[in-house]
Amino acid sequence: MLTKESVQFLDDLNANNNRDWFAANKKRYDVFKKDYQQLVAAFLDIMKPLDPSLEMLEVKNCTFRINRDIRFSKDKSPYKSHLGIWLSSGAKGKNRAGYYVHIERGASFIAGGFYAPLPEDLKKIRKEIAFFYEDLETIIQDQTFQKEFGSFSRTDKSTLKNPPRGYDKDHPALDLLKLKSFEVLQEFDFTEITQKDFAANKCKKLILLQPLNEFLNRAVTADQEV
Repeated sequence: MLTKESVQFLDDLNANNNRDWFAANKKRYDVFKKDYQQLVAAFLDIMKPLDPSLEMLEVKNCTFRINRDIRFSKDKSPYKSHLGIWLSSGAKGKNRAGYYVHIERGASFIAGGFYAPLPEDLKKIRKEIAFFYEDLETIIQDQTFQKEFGSFSRTDKSTLKNPPRGYDKDHPALDLLKLKSFEVLQEFDFTEITQKDFAANKCKKLILLQPLNEFLNRAVTADQEV
């Protein structure tokens, strides 16, 4: 859980997103940062025994800097007024599927899968789907999975209009092969973050995504196996 003081800090930062205010509230940020790290540690303590691929993760591997990258953004606000937790077995510089928690007033959610894989990884995932689509369909059509997460997020940007190059329009898994991103999510109420059982409740749902993550990671690491 996050303390009410940390929640208030995020709200105040959202209303005063500038360097002068941040400098004047540096002590509040230090308290918030510690609170953030403790929340990440709570997620790791629960998830590691459930998913051994996360065993080597430390808190520092799962957090994000509060500074925004504003080089190519029209929004020049220097700081993030939300926080995220990313749990993934991927080594530094290697994208992998994983679990994500996004905490933001009015836009909080948990998610999992592989967001916008690079072209090389996308080819590998499509190849895996082409040959083993029944495995993936079993995962995403599971009754509990469907109840909690529904289906993959689909937008015009994340879905091809036509079959990807090299795949027949009559392929039985064409809808999956057209995807350019493979993530599912579930929204939750921002107020839940102050509840003592927040991490435990979200981990119960996140671990449902383990088979999906394993399928996607199997695809992108297949050529690394001996």
